[in-house]
Amino acid sequence: MPHRQIPQRTATTTELDAIERILDGATVIAHSFDGIISHWTIGCENTYGWTRAEAIGKPVFDLLETRANQPREDIVERLHHAGVWEGELIHRHKAGHDVHVASRCVAVRLADSDAFTIIQTNNDISAQKKAQDDLAAREAHLRSILETVPEAMIVIDDHGIVISFSPGAEKLFAMKAQDICGRNVSNLMPNPDRDAHDRYLEHYIETGERRIIGYGRVVTALRADGTKFPVELHVGETSVNGQRIFTGFIRDLTSRLKIEDDLRQAQKMEAVGQLTGGIAHDFNNLLTVISGNLEMIEAKLAPGPVLELIGEAQGAAADGAKLTSQLLAFGRRQPLNPKLSDLGQLVSGFSDLLRRTLGENIDLRTVINGSQHNVLVDGSQLQNALLNIALNARDAMSRGGTLTTEISRVHLDADYAKMYPQLRTGDFVLISVTDTGTGMTDDVKEHAFEPFFTTKGAGAGTGLGLSMVYGFVKQSGGHVQIYSEVDHGTTIRIYLPWVKVDTQATPEKIERPAIRETLPGGSETILVVEDDPRVRRVSVSRLLDMGYAVIEAGDAQEALTLLKQNPQVALLFTDIVMPGGMLGDELAKEARILRPDIHVLFTSGYAEPVVGGRDFVINGSWLKKPYTAKELATRIRELLD
Repeated sequence: MPHRQIPQRTATTTELDAIERILDGATVIAHSFDGIISHWTIGCENTYGWTRAEAIGKPVFDLLETRANQPREDIVERLHHAGVWEGELIHRHKAGHDVHVASRCVAVRLADSDAFTIIQTNNDISAQKKAQDDLAAREAHLRSILETVPEAMIVIDDHGIVISFSPGAEKLFAMKAQDICGRNVSNLMPNPDRDAHDRYLEHYIETGERRIIGYGRVVTALRADGTKFPVELHVGETSVNGQRIFTGFIRDLTSRLKIEDDLRQAQKMEAVGQLTGGIAHDFNNLLTVISGNLEMIEAKLAPGPVLELIGEAQGAAADGAKLTSQLLAFGRRQPLNPKLSDLGQLVSGFSDLLRRTLGENIDLRTVINGSQHNVLVDGSQLQNALLNIALNARDAMSRGGTLTTEISRVHLDADYAKMYPQLRTGDFVLISVTDTGTGMTDDVKEHAFEPFFTTKGAGAGTGLGLSMVYGFVKQSGGHVQIYSEVDHGTTIRIYLPWVKVDTQATPEKIERPAIRETLPGGSETILVVEDDPRVRRVSVSRLLDMGYAVIEAGDAQEALTLLKQNPQVALLFTDIVMPGGMLGDELAKEARILRPDIHVLFTSGYAEPVVGGRDFVINGSWLKKPYTAKELATRIRELLD
C-alpha cells in the first residue's frame, strides 16, 4: 500500500544480515508484507523446529499457521499506518504443538529499494501462558466451589478486618462483600460476642490459648437486617507474606436445629417411657404391699368406722395404681431452660430414679468430689442426657455390671486444649460416666455422636441418644468426649462451664400408690419367687389364706433348688426382674426342663412384659402389680383348673 505513510526506518540488506548474525540466538524473523521469509535465526529453529533452509522463501503465516486475536488484515494495516505492531500470537511448531509468543513487528524500508521488510521478534511465553491458564482454571474452580457449597467463607486478618467475603457469605448474611470488606468481622456478631471478639483474638495471638480457633463451634451470627441465627463455625489459620490470616467456614444451623428439636422430642418421649417404666415398677411393688395388707386387715374387721377408713385407704391405693399407668403416657415438651444448679445435688437427686430405670442387675454408684459444682444448665435436659448415656451403658452390660457417675471440678489449660482443638480453656465441672460393658471399637467411637448411628438391631434404637447428648452439651457451652476400649468398658465425660456462684438444685419429687379385694382357693403347692421380702410376705399370706401350701424363694437359684426338693409344686409364681443373674423368664425355662407339667404365673412392677430393654417371651400367664387378692386367686385357679 504505497499511498500510506510509514515512519522512516531504513536498513540495507547488509545491515539485516548483520542483525541476523548478532541476534542469531534470539527468535527473529524478517519477512515481506506478503509474509515471504528472508531471514530465519537459530533461535527460530529452536523455537519452531524448522531449519533456516526449510523456512527461507516460505510464507510465514502458512509455515507457522499463525493465529492472532485480531484479523491479519488489521495487523498489516497497523504496520502500514504506524510501522509497529505488538501483541500475542499462536504459532504451530513443526512437531504439531502450539507455541504461544509475545511478538513485536517493525516495518523497515530497504535503503536500496522502495520495498519494505518486517523484522519480527518473538518471545516464547508458552510456559507462562500455561501457568496463567492453570491459575485461571483453579480460580474458576474455587469460585465454583464457593458459589456452590452451602457454607459461607470469610477471611480476616490478625486485626479482625474482613479481607474476603464469599458469595455464600453474601447470601447467608444478606450483605454485599463491598459492605463488609475492610470492616471488623465483629459487625457480623451480636453482643456480647461483638465486644469480646477482638479481645479473644488478641488473647489467642499472644498466648496460643484457643477461644475462637478450632472446629465446629456453635455461635450466634447477625444478619444485615439485625436478625440473629445459629451457625457452626470452623476456623483455620495460615500465614501469607508474613501476615496471619484466619479463614472461617460458616454453616447455617437454623434448619438443622429445628430438625434436631423435633428429634429431641421424639427421643425424649422414648427416654421418659424408659424412666417412668422404672418408677412404675417400684410404685407397683409398694402398692402390692399396701393393698395386700389392707385387704388382709379388712378381712379381719367387723363392719364399722375402721372398716370405712380401710375402704378409703384402698380407694386411694387404687388411685395410685391409676397414677402408675398415667406415668407410662407421660412426656411433654420442655424448652431449654438453663438455671444455676449444683451438679452434685442435681445428679444425686436423680440417682434413685436412674436406679429404678436400669434394673436390679446394674450396680449404680455416684461419687462427688468436693463441693460448689455450680453450672448454668437445664436440669431436666441434663438428666435426660444422663439417662440416654445410662441406657446405652445398660445395653452394653446385658448380664449386669457397674455404672459409676463421678462429679468433680477441673481446669483445662492451654496445653490440654492443644491436644483437643475443639476444647476451650477454663474451669469446668466434669461429669464422668463409666460402665463395665463391652466397650466400643475405634470405628464406632468415630461415629458415636452422629445422628441415627446405632449398633443395635433394627427397631431396637433410634441412634439419637448420644447425638442429643452432644448437641445439648455443645448448646450449654460445654464439651463431651468418649474414652472406650473393646471389652474394657466406656467412659463418657461431659464438661460444663463452672460458675462462681452459690446455688441449690431443686430435688425431684416422688409419689405413692395402692389397691383392692376377694377369693376362691385350693390346696395345691405353690412356689413363690420374689426378691422384695415385703412383697413376698404379702403374696405368701394371701395364698395361705386361700388354703394353698406355699414355698418361698428370694431368687431364681434358690427357687430351682427348692423345685428339685419339692416335686409336689404345681405352680411357679415368679417376679420377672430379680438379682442374681437369672431373670424370671429364664427361671421358667429351667423349671419346665425339670417339670414339663408345671404351671407358671409371672408378675412384675413394670407396666408390660418388656423390661430393661428386652422383650420377654412369656409362655404363661401374666399378672401386673399391683393386683388384688381376687385377681390373684382367679388367675391361679384358671391355670390350675
